[in-house]
Amino acid sequence: MEIKKTVKNLLGIALGMFAFGFVLVPIYDVFCEITGLNGKVTGPSFLSEESQAITEQRELLVQFMTHNNESMPWEFDSERSQMRVLTGNQYEAMFVFHNKTSKPMVGQVIPSVSPGRGAEYFHKTECFCFEQQLLAAGERIELPVRFIVDPALPKEIGSLSLGYTLFDITDRIEITKDLAKL
Repeated sequence: MEIKKTVKNLLGIALGMFAFGFVLVPIYDVFCEITGLNGKVTGPSFLSEESQAITEQRELLVQFMTHNNESMPWEFDSERSQMRVLTGNQYEAMFVFHNKTSKPMVGQVIPSVSPGRGAEYFHKTECFCFEQQLLAAGERIELPVRFIVDPALPKEIGSLSLGYTLFDITDRIEITKDLAKL
């Protein structure tokens, strides 16, 4: 009798853990939205009409940080570590990708903005992070990020950090003829 009760309890705990893991992602998204953590940046965006109407500009520092996931053998870096920008103007920063391996690979970059509250005011109009990057063995490319910092950025935010983490997703995509030709 005692064994059946223990088995039922363990099954209940296992099911509870599974359910918790299943709902953790939406809970985390809500938590980040409420607290401003994680600095999620969505696809291409532009200034709203209200933001375009703001004529007062201010200068702030934008820093660029790159990081490779531990399984990614490419070199990945920004040409500049930081730049001073005026809100409301478009700027371009260049990033370098170099596949140092002897095989074609596909990489995907995940962006974030810090502080997290600043993410909604950092508008990327063009970014390599919107697409997967296919590089042949030894290939090196330079790709731009074009962005505008919204003039409505809260005054207490004096600098923004744009961070990118590069992941190897070669095994996660279907190998196509294009990849095989490289």
